[in-house]
Amino acid sequence: MILGNFEFFIRVLVAGVLGAIVGLEREKRFKEAGLRTHFLVALGSAVMMIISKYAFNDILHEEGIGLDPSRVAAQIVSGVGFLGAGMILVQRRSIYGLTTAAGIWATAGIGMAIGAGMYALGIFGTILILVGLELLNRIFKFAIPKSYQLSVDCLSTESIKMIIENLTLHKFSIKDYRVRMENLDNTTKYVLELKIQSKTHLEDNQITQLLYKLNGVTAITFQ
Repeated sequence: MILGNFEFFIRVLVAGVLGAIVGLEREKRFKEAGLRTHFLVALGSAVMMIISKYAFNDILHEEGIGLDPSRVAAQIVSGVGFLGAGMILVQRRSIYGLTTAAGIWATAGIGMAIGAGMYALGIFGTILILVGLELLNRIFKFAIPKSYQLSVDCLSTESIKMIIENLTLHKFSIKDYRVRMENLDNTTKYVLELKIQSKTHLEDNQITQLLYKLNGVTAITFQ
């Protein structure tokens, strides 16, 4: 029994470490769910998997007792699904958090694999997740247009026209935009919200420098 408990402790520890590794990558990208969230999801999934697989062994062979040991483990998937759904945000025509939600779901799978004693599968799954999140992003960086969402404060409708013309001139594809007007202290401010794409990957400060050169632009915020 002591050896059994020690093995369970190792499984929970390994699951937590693997989850934290995935979470560290997410935290570096300033995502909603980071190191602690992924650590807890993997650790909790491993604990639930251990309970599902081993907790009822003492009564399974008793007369009149029939149990499905997979039922507890099955609830991990649906439970993590609710957790992931809470991370997905829909704002206007844009969707945020899908990758983070999928990462949480995959991390739960890693925890379940380790909890079941399938160390090789859990470690290999962690490696593939990191490859998918990090290396694939770099490999296809120049093949997939980079998307930007920004909000630009300006003083006139003429400034809005100049912004759109300037972005088009610099090969940006404007996917969506909207304008709202705000009245502040007897002055009118126009807020232009844009969703743009570019085949050339630029840093946020490069786009900021490009737009601040235009007359009437007072503030730029990236979303």
